[in-house]
Amino acid sequence: MRHRSVTYSPEAAFQALADPTRRAVLDLLRRGSQPAGVIAGAFPVSRPAISKHLRLLRRAHLVHEHRSGRNRVYELNPEPLRAVDSWISQYRAFWSSNLANLKAFVEAEHARESAQPQAQANIPSKRSKGKQI
Repeated sequence: MRHRSVTYSPEAAFQALADPTRRAVLDLLRRGSQPAGVIAGAFPVSRPAISKHLRLLRRAHLVHEHRSGRNRVYELNPEPLRAVDSWISQYRAFWSSNLANLKAFVEAEHARESAQPQAQANIPSKRSKGKQI
């Protein structure tokens, strides 16, 4: 077998990850390699439906398949998830920065609003300026 480098497509990974059943299959495979029958038994859908999900995960290179006797055994391949994580990391930095700015703004507003009632308490009210009886 020739050595070939594999380029993982973030688009294929995103398409595969878009379905909750496929994400659940990947979660199941995080625990270790599983035969197709065990994977299919963990879901309330038909075996052919799980077979289609596994095929799409295989095409996206998110799982590897090998034969062990009569069984097809699947294992998680985390490498394509690095491309997804790389793309998400840009947004993680964006949101971290924006959330930090929002936190600073809210804390400043809270401090300003907390200071106003104290300042108003020191100002005599209009009623006290009227005629005294």
